[in-house]
Amino acid sequence: MKNFRINFILFCIFLFSAVIVSRLFYIQIANYEYYKALAFGQQKIFNQTQGERGEILFGDRKGNLRFIAKNIEQDNVLKRYYPQEFLASQIIGFMGGEGAGQYGLEGYYDDVLKGEEKFFEQERNPWIGFFSANKNAPTKGVDFVLSLDYNIQSKAKRLLENAREKFNIEAGEIIVMDPMSGKILAMANFPNFNPNNYSSEKDFEIFQNSATQKIFEPGSVFKAITMAAAIDQNKITPQTEYVDKGFEKIDNYVISNYNDKVYGKRNMIEVLEKSINTGAIFAERTMGDKIFLEYIERFGFFEPTGVDLQNEVFSKNKELKKGYKTSFATASFGHGIEVTPIQLAVAYSAIANGGKLVKPYIAEKKIFENNRTIETETEIIKDNVISVKTASQLTAMLTRVIENSYVDKAKIPGYYLAGKTGTSQMAFSAINIHKKGYSDKTWQTFIGFGPSFDPKFLILVKLDNPNTKTAEYSAVPVFKDLAKYIIDYLEIPPDYE
Repeated sequence: MKNFRINFILFCIFLFSAVIVSRLFYIQIANYEYYKALAFGQQKIFNQTQGERGEILFGDRKGNLRFIAKNIEQDNVLKRYYPQEFLASQIIGFMGGEGAGQYGLEGYYDDVLKGEEKFFEQERNPWIGFFSANKNAPTKGVDFVLSLDYNIQSKAKRLLENAREKFNIEAGEIIVMDPMSGKILAMANFPNFNPNNYSSEKDFEIFQNSATQKIFEPGSVFKAITMAAAIDQNKITPQTEYVDKGFEKIDNYVISNYNDKVYGKRNMIEVLEKSINTGAIFAERTMGDKIFLEYIERFGFFEPTGVDLQNEVFSKNKELKKGYKTSFATASFGHGIEVTPIQLAVAYSAIANGGKLVKPYIAEKKIFENNRTIETETEIIKDNVISVKTASQLTAMLTRVIENSYVDKAKIPGYYLAGKTGTSQMAFSAINIHKKGYSDKTWQTFIGFGPSFDPKFLILVKLDNPNTKTAEYSAVPVFKDLAKYIIDYLEIPPDYE
């Protein structure tokens, strides 16, 4: 009996030991990786962190820098703040509630503004809880210095606000650029918004930058493009004459001059000076529809400009490409063809700079966390859009427009400026009315550059439905005020005394 008890106890000890050994074998060998991972998970955690968002600045000709978008600490959290508020709001955009940039530069450069995203490791021990095992901070986002000039941008904004008071405009845009480099010096929109309070806006359309995101029919400013094409093809010269009878009949359609005026024998210079519709039709006919279409493409009207702003739009102008004679006739003087203001500014830059289509840009410098700086260089989209000779002839013709025509209100004593007006009716579709045809509302535009033969600036003024009949009385005085300001501000020497 005594031996039985001893043997039973030894058996139990052996069995218990076998269970423990088998369990240890199961945990430490058979399922080693699983339990190792389980223990690791109890001892270590991984957290995600985001680098500080890059900031956006702009300056003036003296090098003074101001913030457009910066980070401020509020309740121990970094928040996005826009010190300039309404100034350049459509260009800047805003950082949305999800921490992503939306619209404008904030949207376009979101990937590099938001900085590097990193995971960092923390460990736990029984005495001090969690402690950091990896203290490498994430990289801050890229800072941007813009090409916008604070003073020119502010002046353009004020002029649009004044146009609201004086001409009761519904909306408007002003673009100022260096036609030689593509640098945008100002891009103002009316109406605008405060990006600090973007969530209070009810109409999301106000976030759109009309200079790059809305199309319109340019009207008579397009006559310079038609003339450039015909002259470049050696089909006409500035002195080529034709006889205007006040209208042209094409496929049972009658196309007339503004106010049904009849001008008689005129040359191509006078066609631009007096803005004669039939003269533009004459110039288009001399080269033919196919070549005209090719030049419209050369000037960049069938593609985006590539400006560094989010969601630039463009029109493929499908109606024009259908090849109807009436469509080409009306397109020759800027009706029935759709463009954006930035496309028009770039196209006129090719006239001003000797035939080069330059890519417009707003971000002038990118500054990385290690202070490495990358400056934007001029990019030629297309060379020889028109010849240097053609560009010079067009510049002289557009200078005559301001010197000798009804838009002499744009003249600034001592300086030669080149430019052209445009007034066009808004299609019903452009004002969200679902029917064909045109309303009695108008787009009124003036685009010009100066000094004519050594241009330092190009200005486009577009006003939506001012209470004047034509751009001569609305866009032209706005252009003159801004051109005079820029000439004085940049201290541009006069062409003559």
